[in-house]
Amino acid sequence: MNIAIIVGSHRKDSQSSRVGAYIVKDLVRIDPLLHVDTIDLAGNPLPMWDESIWQGDSELASVWKPYRDKMRKADGFVIISPEWAGMVPPGLKNLLLFAGPKEVGHKPVLIVAVSASRGGSYPVNELRTSGYKNSRLLYIPEHVLVQDVADVLAGETPTSDRDAWLRRRIEFADRILLEYAKALAPIRSSGLTEHADFPYGM
Repeated sequence: MNIAIIVGSHRKDSQSSRVGAYIVKDLVRIDPLLHVDTIDLAGNPLPMWDESIWQGDSELASVWKPYRDKMRKADGFVIISPEWAGMVPPGLKNLLLFAGPKEVGHKPVLIVAVSASRGGSYPVNELRTSGYKNSRLLYIPEHVLVQDVADVLAGETPTSDRDAWLRRRIEFADRILLEYAKALAPIRSSGLTEHADFPYGM
């Protein structure tokens, strides 16, 4: 099974990247046979989406291809989003414009929101209300808020009761994501999701 971690921060050496590295370790500890890819948007590597992506030989399509290939192989995703001014970073929203049903359709997604303080809920709400209609990605009911991120998930052992609780919460959500990934694979292989008359949501 393959899981892709999408780190939505544009910043180099971001706290979101550190959280992503922690989640990779947790997933592999749960299932040592799991293959985990990381798609890190540090430096905002994708240009803005435009319709030239639909031309297979365009420059934009060639830039997108390595990201596309990783996403198509994935059975599920973890999307890590910092809260910037109460919003999801624009580079992450841009990535969701690129990702279509072949990349993310009918695949489970765990949202992990990151805040330097006690925020993080706005990115969860924003992602749950957008980015899924045409692509058919499936946000699972569980999500994780990593608040006061500088104080948690550093090192092998927890530094506080709250850090220990958060690690247990992440493991709980990771295990549920993996079960969703197993359960949804037969739906994608059923052929029902490829209905030519209904390629988009209503």
